[in-house]
Amino acid sequence: MVGPQRLARPVASRPYSNAEDVGECRKLHRRFGTSYFFSTCFFPPEIRRRTHALYGFVRVADEFADDLESAPPEDRARSLAEFRSEFLRGLEGIRPASPVLRAFCDLVEECWIPVEEPLVFLDAMESDFEITRYESYRDLQNYMRGSAVSVGRMMCSVVRAERGPTVDAAARALAEAMQLTNFLRDIGEDLDRGRLYLPLEDFRSFGLDPAEVFERRVTPQFLTLMRFEIARAHALYAEARGGIGALPLAARKPVQIAATLYENILDRIEENGYDVFAERARTSKLQKLRLALPILAKRNAAFEKRAASFGRDTC
Repeated sequence: MVGPQRLARPVASRPYSNAEDVGECRKLHRRFGTSYFFSTCFFPPEIRRRTHALYGFVRVADEFADDLESAPPEDRARSLAEFRSEFLRGLEGIRPASPVLRAFCDLVEECWIPVEEPLVFLDAMESDFEITRYESYRDLQNYMRGSAVSVGRMMCSVVRAERGPTVDAAARALAEAMQLTNFLRDIGEDLDRGRLYLPLEDFRSFGLDPAEVFERRVTPQFLTLMRFEIARAHALYAEARGGIGALPLAARKPVQIAATLYENILDRIEENGYDVFAERARTSKLQKLRLALPILAKRNAAFEKRAASFGRDTC
């Protein structure tokens, strides 16, 4: 006797996403990632679309971990876990309800992004609910492997980079450089969340008690620590620049622009007297254009067309 047959699980048709879904990702990108958005405008349209989808995924997950005003931590942690589950179901063929996840699941399939990368990113976001200090720089690197390097590796897939030691090393260095820049710029905001991302071993090296940072005072010891961390970030940017030339031609200038804009945030921190508590270091649109022009000056018709149309917001 043949037992009852189990009905096959319905599988949504692919692709999941449409222009409106990618548009939601683009809105998030434009609102929250101004430097990234600016540099993304110099990618060809297909890479630009993919980059918006990647940013949307990263931003939504990050908001669950960081948005203090939206809900209590336990509710946000639950929402992040549901976001992960919806993503995994999307990979199995169940159409996500989230427009961001619809666009991102399509991106994973389109660009053959290893599933390990978004999952290790989500692991890092989840760890923010429990881990608020990092003893050593190696410990911080372990966190950045998920929070930043995973994104760099996904971008390599987005731009169709040919993976190898040079590209992988550059992607890691640039991801860590940008993440460290974020940590330095956002020290005050992270204190509001009870987090301190700079390594505790560095505080001890310069005779600074981490508790003093919560008083938001720019002491001589704090200045020394900031100069040290900024130098570390500059070294990472220098390491990353050595691998940008190994990227596909269409990706080189946008990635170089992104690296230049982000490294310039370190200069803004210095110009503000290292007082990251009183003023958030940022670059204006005009400053972004001035920094990008030397990179764009090397003749390339496609990039000149993108530069000419930037003011019309065609990105």
